[in-house]
Amino acid sequence: MREQERVAVIGAGVIGAAVSLALAREGRSVVLVDRAAPGEGGASFGNAGHIAVELVEPLPSPSLLFGFWRDLFPRGVLDIPAKRLGAFAPWALRFARAAYRRAENTRHLAPFVRPGVGALAQLLADAGRPELLRQHGHYEVWLGGDGDTHAAAQAAAMTALEVPTQPAPRELVDAVRAAARAGRAAGLWYPKCAHVVDPLEVVRAFVSAATARGARVERREVRSIQVTSAGYEVVTDGDPVVAGTVILCLGAWSAPLLRPFGLRAPLEAARGYHVRMSDARALVDAPIVYADEKILVTPMAGHVRATSFMEFAGTDAPADPRKPAWLRDRVRTLGYACDDAAPSWVGPRPVLPDYLPAIGRVNGAPDLLYSFAHQHIGLTLSGVNALAMADLVAGRARPDLDAFDLRRFGT
Repeated sequence: MREQERVAVIGAGVIGAAVSLALAREGRSVVLVDRAAPGEGGASFGNAGHIAVELVEPLPSPSLLFGFWRDLFPRGVLDIPAKRLGAFAPWALRFARAAYRRAENTRHLAPFVRPGVGALAQLLADAGRPELLRQHGHYEVWLGGDGDTHAAAQAAAMTALEVPTQPAPRELVDAVRAAARAGRAAGLWYPKCAHVVDPLEVVRAFVSAATARGARVERREVRSIQVTSAGYEVVTDGDPVVAGTVILCLGAWSAPLLRPFGLRAPLEAARGYHVRMSDARALVDAPIVYADEKILVTPMAGHVRATSFMEFAGTDAPADPRKPAWLRDRVRTLGYACDDAAPSWVGPRPVLPDYLPAIGRVNGAPDLLYSFAHQHIGLTLSGVNALAMADLVAGRARPDLDAFDLRRFGT
């Protein structure tokens, strides 16, 4: 009976860790399974730390379709290696179709994103670690003579999306301009956003709080999920894990585990890079988006982190050393102390072509659920998503999640 009441959560990134805590908080028996230590095996370890509740629009848009070439590496932050073009093309075609459904997809995504700060704050409070979250908003800045025009246009676009902004304080704009030795600068403040000072510690806090409530962590590589008379058997490289309910939260590695159940998940890994600047000084205790450079700089515990890039090289491709070198060079031009030995990291953000998450249950196997592909905002959505998954496991109706069902891609 205990095995039938158990919930197995596959994947110990920020999504799986948050889901585990939300379920353990409701008194459920939880086992969290991953080949790596919590937070260390995917995108959660190195993310930007920005709680991006302003990103209510999915990325695909007509303007991006016709202007993406301007961002191609090495001139910009987008890299689609030529050797992957054949494999990447079907995903790209779906992305192009989604660009013309942006308004509809925004209606589905925006209500899910907007509560992100509050939900994460509550979950961290429940974990006893509220200090990991800083609710100071974030800044977006433009350098150069046309910065005021860009800032005004962005403010108008955000107003249309019901995202509040204010002109950035003159002291911050002057500090950005002086650090980058730019002639002029302009900026916006997004007061409803936030950041965390250590993304890995957020995952560990969730897992620690879940285990304090009886959850268990198993370090195993998951190979398949099998239906049994008692529920489900999670086949691993060690002993199997038997549970009455399984939730798949394995990020960029999720699709093969769902394929035997007839679900298609056209996943790509939009890999991001960061550099860790231990000697740099943050200009403000909040993230700064350098819009022209497409670089996000976030103050964190003991260092400043700069993140960038959308690299579609494949989930497990080796890191490209040119990209952290490019990033180090760019942040130096922005005025941050960053030497050539500054540590770097690369990790896979799991993205579906419409940039909506995958959340739902397998048709015909109602106790097999999934939650992954939160694109660039997995940390932002971790609290909201955890509450949603707790509702689904408990049988509480969530019609707002219907648009995230993977059957939108066919079976």
